[in-house]
Amino acid sequence: MKMDQQAVSAAELDEFRATLRKFVTDAFAAKAAHWDEKEEFPQENRALLARLGYLGLVIPEQYGGSGLSILHATVFLEEVARVCFNTALICQLAVNGPSRAIEILGSEEQKQRFLPKCASGEYMFGIGISEPGAGSAVTDLVTSAVPDGDHFVLNGQKVFCTGGHWATHVLVFARFGKTSGANGIGALLVEKGTPGFEVSKPDRKMGGRGVAEVELFFDNCRVPKEDLLVVGDEKSTKSFRLLMNSFGPERVGNAAMCLGVAQAALEQAVSYTQQRPQFGRPICEFQGIQWKIADMSTQIHAARLMIHHAATHLENGFPNPLAAAHAKLYANEMVQRVTNEALQVHGHYGYTRDFPLERMVRDSRGFALGGGTVEILRNTIASLVYGRSFNQRRG
Repeated sequence: MKMDQQAVSAAELDEFRATLRKFVTDAFAAKAAHWDEKEEFPQENRALLARLGYLGLVIPEQYGGSGLSILHATVFLEEVARVCFNTALICQLAVNGPSRAIEILGSEEQKQRFLPKCASGEYMFGIGISEPGAGSAVTDLVTSAVPDGDHFVLNGQKVFCTGGHWATHVLVFARFGKTSGANGIGALLVEKGTPGFEVSKPDRKMGGRGVAEVELFFDNCRVPKEDLLVVGDEKSTKSFRLLMNSFGPERVGNAAMCLGVAQAALEQAVSYTQQRPQFGRPICEFQGIQWKIADMSTQIHAARLMIHHAATHLENGFPNPLAAAHAKLYANEMVQRVTNEALQVHGHYGYTRDFPLERMVRDSRGFALGGGTVEILRNTIASLVYGRSFNQRRG
């Protein structure tokens, strides 16, 4: 592993965090519950972030962005998620979604065409990977891309496309040629409104309700060849592995959002336990409560160290796969423990919708599903530790 060449000093990062914390708290805290309650996309928040340049935080300066590091992006996502989880989902798509893959894997023409408009907020990308029959087993995907003159003809269906009802474009994983398994899997950039491309009504889900998920349908959808990001290698898994590595930042970003939600839950718990009296004194004076707070704080600190390690140890521009898997796995399970404990110390008040804890518990649950389930991450970690691939398929 190599350290990120964009080394960031602790003082610089602290200053960045302090400025960001004040901004997001002032701008987003008041309506955080609203987006969840109304299941409404926080478009006004996205517009503000675009206007101030935050959607282009890590896009290189020559393409209209700020050119900051992945470490800056993790702090950004943590601080936004600490205040408003739904807004953090929008930021995750902007700083760690397809624009990152275009920056590393795209042609110069694609970078010039897409990245400035991603940075300005004019374009919003969704990700089309999962299918009805291919979730964790993503190599079972059947969406096909067949060359036809100067186009590819795309046919298939995708599910769980986060924010897809607002996206202007979608990065779609597809199979090239008559292949099976990981061989032949590549990706295309598909514009909303292309004939043959339809989007379903948003799903209703448990958490992250302000940024809904949709199904995508492709029926003889003709995609120009200049919008091909990675052609599927029919003779090897090379193209698929390249694409999956490009989503290392997404895993680190997922972990950073876990960190933000957990930090908010801890702060709520610390404040409440100092104010809530029982048996003639604040409950923070009881050792059982102190131990809960101590465990929560320790787990958050451990997650932050793992996330920052993954954000600064890169391979070919992407986080080291093992470091990213470690960070996401630990953070996904940590945030569920911390939010549940924070709710517990609030007693029945935490279970009501007058307090934010029940929302945090709901929001945190989805982290362990998207971007690789915790079970798949354990498989990934074991494969990397052993230095070999364990084929889950039988028969």
